[in-house]
Amino acid sequence: MTTLAQLKAGQLAGATRLDLACGLTEFPREIFELADSLEILNLTGNALTSLPADLHRLTHLRVLFCSDNAFTELPECLGQCAKLSMIGFKANRISHVPAAALPPQLRWLILTDNSISQLPDELGQRPLLQKLMLAGNQLTHLPPSLANCANLELIRIASNRLTHLPDWLLTLPSLTWLAYAGNPVEMAVTVTGDDGTPNIPWSELELGEVLGEGASGIIHKAIWKPQALPVAVKLYKGTITSDGSPQHEMHACIAAGLHPNLIKVQGRVIGHPQGQAALVMSLIDPSYRNLAALPSLVSCTRDIYEPDTRFSLDVALRMARGIASVAAHLHLQGITHGDLYGHNILWNATGDCLLADFGAASFHATTDTLESRALQRIEVRAFGVLLGELLERGEGAVSEDLIELQKSCCQPDVLARPSFEEIEGVLSSI
Repeated sequence: MTTLAQLKAGQLAGATRLDLACGLTEFPREIFELADSLEILNLTGNALTSLPADLHRLTHLRVLFCSDNAFTELPECLGQCAKLSMIGFKANRISHVPAAALPPQLRWLILTDNSISQLPDELGQRPLLQKLMLAGNQLTHLPPSLANCANLELIRIASNRLTHLPDWLLTLPSLTWLAYAGNPVEMAVTVTGDDGTPNIPWSELELGEVLGEGASGIIHKAIWKPQALPVAVKLYKGTITSDGSPQHEMHACIAAGLHPNLIKVQGRVIGHPQGQAALVMSLIDPSYRNLAALPSLVSCTRDIYEPDTRFSLDVALRMARGIASVAAHLHLQGITHGDLYGHNILWNATGDCLLADFGAASFHATTDTLESRALQRIEVRAFGVLLGELLERGEGAVSEDLIELQKSCCQPDVLARPSFEEIEGVLSSI
């Protein structure tokens, strides 16, 4: 993290990225001295309420992060920034989004955890829009103009006030990852103590090292003392994430049930001293590792794989079968995962795999309706993207059947895509 003193001393000439988190209440004018080079500006974690009207003087600015500040309105000056494509204003106090604040090259907009009840119709006039993150607001509807956004692939609208999913949303040709839990539209599914999931007293757990941390919680290695069993304990945070509510994630984990390609839930923690929600889960064998890394600022909606990642076609096919099987299982339970991605898949050298992270999961009707069918086929496109990534890294000749399956999963006509049951049939025949 650079310092304000370095900026004011002129020591950052030529910098392409600037990160400042030092309690700023005003935009430092010295930033304009970097106008010839600055591409990424991160002002997250300050106390800003406004940006300068001449922000467009930063002619190379592509990415702007202003999360965890005190903005009540998305600044109109953003709309004048010719190259600005990624905007992040998570966890402010924003209630108003003016049309003038939307730059022409807008590709990725993050307005998670604010107080927005309405979005301008002009949002649908940004043809490059690919990623839209709106969880934790007060939206009762979405602008119908978003139907024009043919490139829109990821939408997070969890924890709002939507009473229905508009028809156009379910027909967007590129929509791949959708999270809408915690809205009135979501089918009411209550996970209670009667669901068969054991309650595990906090006093029976001995926490050890941290295995990982995500937006929704922290995972510890632990011992379940009465059984002397090594387990993993996920302690959920209470704040809204970019995907939605951690509480909804926990409910989806439990409702998902048992499947060979899911991490088994051992029980629900009770009696935590601070009342924190937590789950006890089976400990994953250390031979498993993440299939991919999160998307980058450049890739936007596409995972990042290590350059030397390669699979035999047998291993790639084994993983594809496993993920298709678990997705079919979830859909039968009325659950869409919402984040079916390589970075949420754990795998080992033989192609065994586990689908993890239910932070973007949503519930839908288990009956066969046009809506439930469309919601499931949106997730099929996510599988198609994943299958393409596996095949690109496969060693050996790929069968025409696999190539055609991948194309079918990603075709723009949502309801023409196969179901996961049909996908399983094709994969089992290869």
